[in-house]
Amino acid sequence: MKKAIILLSFLFGVLSTLPAQEFYDIEVIKEVKVYIDDATWLNTLDSLKQIGNDDRVIGSVEIDGVKYDSVGVRFKGNSSYYNVRNQELTKLPFNIKADYVKDDQKFMGKYKSLKLSNVFRDPSFIREVLSYEIAGTYMHAPSANFIKLYVNDQLMGLYNNSESVDKKFLQEHFGWKKGVLFKCDPNWNATDLKDCKKGDKASLEYLGQDSVCYYGLYEIKSDTGWSELIDLTHALNKAPERLDSILQVDEILWMHAFNNVLVNLDSYAGRLCHNYYLYRDSFNVWHPVVWDMNLSFGGFRYDGLGAPLSNEKMAKLSMFNHYKQDNGKRPLITNLLKNSHYRKIYVAHIKTIVQDYFANGKYLERANKIQTAIEPHVKMDQNKLYTYESFKLNVKSTAPIGKSKMIGIEELMKPRTEYLVNHPLLTREAPIISEVKYIGETEKNVISASVKGAETVYLMYRYEPFAPWQKMKMKSDDSDYSAYSATLDKVKGTEYYIIAEGDKSTSLHPEKASYEFLKIE
Repeated sequence: MKKAIILLSFLFGVLSTLPAQEFYDIEVIKEVKVYIDDATWLNTLDSLKQIGNDDRVIGSVEIDGVKYDSVGVRFKGNSSYYNVRNQELTKLPFNIKADYVKDDQKFMGKYKSLKLSNVFRDPSFIREVLSYEIAGTYMHAPSANFIKLYVNDQLMGLYNNSESVDKKFLQEHFGWKKGVLFKCDPNWNATDLKDCKKGDKASLEYLGQDSVCYYGLYEIKSDTGWSELIDLTHALNKAPERLDSILQVDEILWMHAFNNVLVNLDSYAGRLCHNYYLYRDSFNVWHPVVWDMNLSFGGFRYDGLGAPLSNEKMAKLSMFNHYKQDNGKRPLITNLLKNSHYRKIYVAHIKTIVQDYFANGKYLERANKIQTAIEPHVKMDQNKLYTYESFKLNVKSTAPIGKSKMIGIEELMKPRTEYLVNHPLLTREAPIISEVKYIGETEKNVISASVKGAETVYLMYRYEPFAPWQKMKMKSDDSDYSAYSATLDKVKGTEYYIIAEGDKSTSLHPEKASYEFLKIE
């Protein structure tokens, strides 16, 4: 009887979480119905947006037959709002807050806000969703899918639905929700201050100790944090020897590798140098979170180093863009890649992404599958910003978007993949890691591995979840130079991965480390 009660409790718990899990499931397209009593709601929201006011219109939302009243509704976005509104088009991006009036109210019992994007400059409809899916394989990234949005029972169209980087996200990904959070997106209307060094957008250049100099470049999302951000920029630019202790460097390397492979230049790596978050956790370590992917896969052609890139130049975008130029305007790239150890790990991450998604055509398979799933909804969307014909074209080839054009995803990534697969740094033989195991029968935990082709082998470990990674050099057995081992304190739940560094290249085990790792149970 007791077992039956436990089983029923477990099943009830699982079933009660299913709707929330589905909310960002790519395979599920939910309907979100917004109701606003104000007959002039469109003009009201426009006015609030135009004056830069974050106030909202009160309304209600219905999802799966559940109604949430007293929610706050406003428009969101910059170019995705202003460009669309200037053309007097209907499909505008929305930000809807469940707890605007009721502090404890959450959509689906879990989510405090909905961020609904209008698929601006993406006739394929899938850049954002596909990019987040790929990013989430290697780093902390929001989930994203599609919803059909109605306002006062009028279908507004098919929207991208991206998970908010909020306290729930922070708790799930970093084990703590009360840290320092910045959205690294400049205030485009801010004026330069004459007493401040001019920074290049949200580039993390060191601008001195006066926090005023940073106000127009970063949007603080926590109650405090300016002194901590300034300390990070100082370490990055003036004291790089401190970075390992205050920055999760490997996560930054994954972000750079992702942006580079996918030619995601509407990011830190491009001219506008924005669209990412920085979070400082309970261990006082900073983490990046990628954001805003509608212009991934070549949707933005400016790398910040000159003229817009041609199709060929995007396909052959250097893995070391900005690092080669070293102009001081992208220190999060240049100052990390100056370290040969980090540089080799960065190349290993690029190789992993290319092999996992592009050399085998998986990205195209996923792109076609997602498009097939949303096709009938796109066809019904009378407010879509681009034609149905452009939607059908754009996974494969260039499609018109008004007076401009958008490169096809396959059109870009087929030659880009060929360029990267044949790059000398990716074809170079890398160390081979095998037979990774641990021995726990003694007073200590011993981690061992067989490694060929490495000059140095490191064990990365931590004794509790979310803690900073510690590095230990593994010892080779004098009788067998391919056998390496390291001894750790005997702590249940220890997490670890291995880095094997050669003269010119590096391998990791697991390949997706540090986002994926091994654990001693």
